[in-house]
Amino acid sequence: MKQYLDALQYVLDNGADRKDRTGTGTRAVFGMQLRFNMENGFPAITTKKLAWKSVVSELLWFIEGSNDERRLAEILHGTRDQSKNTIWTDNANASYWKPKARFEGDLGRVYGVQWRKWKNSEGKEIDQLANAIEMIKTNPTSRRIIVSAWNPGELDKMALPPCHTFFQFFVADGKLSLQMYQRSCDMFLGVPFNIASYSLLLHMIAQVTGLKPGDFVHTLGDSHIYHNHFEQVKEQLSRKPFPPPKLWLNPEIKNIDDFRMEDIKLENYEFHPPIKAPMAV
Repeated sequence: MKQYLDALQYVLDNGADRKDRTGTGTRAVFGMQLRFNMENGFPAITTKKLAWKSVVSELLWFIEGSNDERRLAEILHGTRDQSKNTIWTDNANASYWKPKARFEGDLGRVYGVQWRKWKNSEGKEIDQLANAIEMIKTNPTSRRIIVSAWNPGELDKMALPPCHTFFQFFVADGKLSLQMYQRSCDMFLGVPFNIASYSLLLHMIAQVTGLKPGDFVHTLGDSHIYHNHFEQVKEQLSRKPFPPPKLWLNPEIKNIDDFRMEDIKLENYEFHPPIKAPMAV
């Protein structure tokens, strides 16, 4: 994860201080790119503890095509009980969104809905993820193997417009690579989570298409550190990273919709203690 830590340091040293939607203020750099070769180990942050179960549960929730924050709680905690929070709870309860919600936990047409139930101009639903997997299998040299979460016609129907907006697959030499573009990048809290999530997605898609995982390429737009995260960032940068862990996927899973929490494990994960920081909403 040296690339990530170097990027964090670069933003801290060279970013422009700017106002932001949340009123917190950020230090930001526009346009960065990180590349992680999966042969070098799974890119889970080790200079603080990664919320691994939250990474896995959210990705499974996306793949399921759900917009129900309580369903995410069910995947993560095994219950829909309102006392069990998720990383999407604050968005579900946000004052600007609550009046639009159709049911308790409704997040609107967010990531998973766009991945699996994108609507065309005639109202027909398109399963972008299934289509991408089929193209990887049948037309792997296509330059159109893309899944987009950024749907301009439905942004007002989302509790949070997508930060990671679209991703593209590339097949060469029996390996599958994935590049994701992220428009808004919370370098301290969000980006390590996003790196792990899309690296996991790459492994899962590679397994169900009979390929080896290659590179995860992370293209970042507005790469920022919130002003109230500076001390936490400095603490993280003072720590020496541990060797990367390994990812284990249940080899019996051959369909992307069949993965469950117990089919995905991070092995030999050594990490420094967590560093708490507030999330801007």
